[in-house]
Parts: sequence; structure tokens; C-alpha cells
Amino acid sequence: MLVVLLALVFAAIELLPGDAATATSERGEGAAGIAARRRLLGLDRPVWERFWDWITALPTGDLGTSARGERVGDLLAAPLPNTVLLGSTAFVLTVLGALALGVWAAARPRGLVDRAVDLTSTAAFALPEFVVAVGLMLVLSLWTGWLPAATVTGADGTPATWTMLVMPVLALTVPQTGWNTRIVRGALADQAATPHVEAARLDGLTTRQVLLRHALPGAWPAIATGVATSTGMLLGGTVVVETLFNHPGIGTVLAGAVADRDTPVIAAVVACSAALITVVLLLADLVRARTLGARP
Repeated sequence: MLVVLLALVFAAIELLPGDAATATSERGEGAAGIAARRRLLGLDRPVWERFWDWITALPTGDLGTSARGERVGDLLAAPLPNTVLLGSTAFVLTVLGALALGVWAAARPRGLVDRAVDLTSTAAFALPEFVVAVGLMLVLSLWTGWLPAATVTGADGTPATWTMLVMPVLALTVPQTGWNTRIVRGALADQAATPHVEAARLDGLTTRQVLLRHALPGAWPAIATGVATSTGMLLGGTVVVETLFNHPGIGTVLAGAVADRDTPVIAAVVACSAALITVVLLLADLVRARTLGARP
């Protein structure tokens, strides 16, 4: 699947208007200079040849060379920690927030809290990351001045202050918390109808004990699947959020690579993202297998 995905990336970029030689040419550069650059980048070769050379070098860790002459591995190494920090923080907050809200709503089925959480989570998931980001900028930056609207990097290439991470993290967290809250609530509702949970309730256990000791363990497979799905959504949202907030991460590099028609950079980002999503999905499958396998 990864090989097919990467082949589609090469083909899609080939169909875009222009190419890397034209996009990265100097102002006023003539047709001869652009043609020479095209030969230097190998763009005069068929796309399938370029893809084969790139994919066969991938297992060795060689991600190719960008259209501007930089090694793609070195190009991605600097912003990668910033994206990891942003994405992992949003991921952890998403899981914690979804679990807290889902359990809170499940403790009061069909009550006011349950209806409020259901409505709020649906609205949050319906909002794209860029809408949340613009709203946060408007309220927390332009109107109140509490947080900086854009990220300024320090000498080490990281955000100058931790406050510059708040709005990007929230812009990623809010939609995915809404999605996962609904999954947690639904999974707990399904478990509430199972015989062992009903038996625990009839034995006189408190609502908290029933939820945490009996319902939540059985709901882990569905929750793990939802969280794993959020990984891909978080990575996709990172591109938009990093661009809007000028966050120095992989998303900003990817946006520039698309503008430059820089196929090796785009393919490298897709390959790394797909590998990460595959690992997370594998972990979710292991959680599901372990949970279901332990039950009679």
C-alpha cells in the first residue's frame, strides 16, 4: 500500500502545472537555464524511472535530493522535532480530553451533561482545523492580545516561547477531541448493555466502579481504533496549522515543497507519515487483539 501511495504521489505531482525546474528558477532566468536545470534534476527522464530510483534507495535511508540541492533527510531533520512536539502534545491532550468527557457523559446517560457533551463534541468535530485556528487567532490574539498570533523561532530553530505552542496545539486538539469523545461515549454505551456490566451494576457497585472497572476495559478496542484514526487526521491538520501559525515544522516544509513541485521532499514526508500511521494502527490492532483475546 505504501508503494502504491508513493507512486500516486509521483504521478499527481507530474500532473500539476509547471515543474521543479521552473518553480525554483531565478527571476529572469532564460529557457536555456531552465532546460539545464531540468536535466540536472532528472526531469527529462520518465516519471517511472525517477520513481524507481527513489523507491529503491528508500530502504537504505536515502530520501533523495531536493530541487534546491539539499539532502531531503537533512532538510527534514531540523523541523521534525518541532512537528513531533506539536503533534504529540495535541495527541496526548486529545486522548485525555476524550476519555474525561466520554466517561463523564456516560456516567449520566441521557442527562443534561450527556446531551451537552454530545452537542459540543459534534460541533467541535465539524469544525476544520483552519476554522478553529482562525477563531483562536481572532479571540486570543487580535481581540485580547493574550497569545502571539505567529511563531517566532529562536537561535536553535524552535519556538521562542512556550506560549507560541498554545494556539497551534488547541487548533489540532479541538476537532479530534470532539471525534474521540463520541467514540468513547458510544463504546461505553455499548458496554453498558453487556451482561457483565449489568451484573456489576446489580451487585451494587458505584457508577464510577462500573465504568472504570467493567465498562472501560471492554471499550478499549473501539477507543484504540478511534485514537489510531486520529493520528492521520492530526498529521493532515498539522500541515494547515503550521502554515497558519508559521510554526517551524514539517508542515511548513511540505507546503513549500508543493509550491516548488519538489517531488522527493513531498514523497519523503508522505513516506514518513504513512510509516507512523501504520505503526499506530498496528498498536491499535494489538490492543484490540489482546483485549478481545483475553475475554471468553
